Amino acid sequence: MIYNNNMNARYRYRIYPTSEQQLALAKLFGCVRVVWNDALGYCNYERSEGRAKPKNADLQKRFITQAKKTIEREWLLEVSAVPLQQSLNDLDQAYKNFFDSVKGKRKGQRVKPPRFKKRKSKQSARFTKAGFSIKGNKVYLAKIGNLETVWSRPLPSQPSSVTVIKDAADRYFLSFVVEIEPIVLLPSHKSIGIDLGIKTFATLSNGEKIDAPKPLKKKLKRVKKLNRRLSRKTKSSKRREKARKRLAKLHAKVADTRTDFLHKLSTRLIRENQAIVLEDLNTSGMMKNRKLSRAISDLGWSTFRQFLEAKAEKYGRDFRVIDRWEPTSQVCHCCKARFGKLDLSVRTWTCMNCDTTHDRDVNAAINIQVAGGHSETQNGRGGRRKTNALLAASSETSTTPKAIQLSLFDMHGITVALVR
Repeated sequence: MIYNNNMNARYRYRIYPTSEQQLALAKLFGCVRVVWNDALGYCNYERSEGRAKPKNADLQKRFITQAKKTIEREWLLEVSAVPLQQSLNDLDQAYKNFFDSVKGKRKGQRVKPPRFKKRKSKQSARFTKAGFSIKGNKVYLAKIGNLETVWSRPLPSQPSSVTVIKDAADRYFLSFVVEIEPIVLLPSHKSIGIDLGIKTFATLSNGEKIDAPKPLKKKLKRVKKLNRRLSRKTKSSKRREKARKRLAKLHAKVADTRTDFLHKLSTRLIRENQAIVLEDLNTSGMMKNRKLSRAISDLGWSTFRQFLEAKAEKYGRDFRVIDRWEPTSQVCHCCKARFGKLDLSVRTWTCMNCDTTHDRDVNAAINIQVAGGHSETQNGRGGRRKTNALLAASSETSTTPKAIQLSLFDMHGITVALVR
């Protein structure tokens, strides 16, 4: 489930349409896709000619109302007009997000312009209240019929819209948008800092280390084998389609395993702690490293952050993100002495100022928690411990003074003395 600022939630359920309903849904997905692609192509042409993007009302009139009267698009009458209208509404919103991103009005990563929809990828169509109704255990969609739905949990309120989805593995879902009220949990005085990593998914400031299932890594040989089989099949053949579905089902299983782990972990952390502090990682930049991109995408850091942020809003918890340039791995959390950047192979090190031996990840998690603004974690006194003048000066720079020797333990337990 993904929640927004208006406390809307998405509840998704599996459906099993009959063969006739699958054919009707295929027509619906095709019509939605054609209307989107026709309007997008027209908008691209207008912009290439130096003209402004047409208004949504003009697009609705040209590519739905008038298109139904032509011989080339008369089959648009066979499906409900509601999802066709919503398709163009979504296109208009996609363009708005793109323009706002270019002008700097939209926060976050830069949004790319809308793209054409493909027939082999994920398909969807959205119905508003005028196009669907719930009748007992079944959901009625206009010109589709009553769909057999697996109600894994009850809806908390009357849905405002529903999206019928067919993924690449040929599974069908209904995604309802409903309004929910915040759930007030019992107040907790605990706060937690989380240091995300590759070998260990998350290291908590209380010393707990959590390993990720890494589903793609476990299924990598199988994925490569199915990819090779798919590449050998003749394009547009039945055998190629069969091989594509087999690969898509494996990817769907990998994604479901990862999502289940992230949901359970984020829910546990939200329920146990009043405040959760996370580091702002440059995930998109790290993904450009071809040696790390597969491992990072298999962990799902960005999804984990989205889940924490959304569930913190739902349950009334405090979620904070510290700056990515905070030197959490370079500072001793006991005396606050900073010794400069450490090599990634160094997993354990000893502070020469207070003689405290630190686990690299646990120390970083504690510093993340402190950087989040929780004074109760700062040596139990609500402030920083005093250091000598030499170490205080060294904490202002990222280099280690020549007179200081830093005793480190690498990942094999060998002591290394660094002298600068």
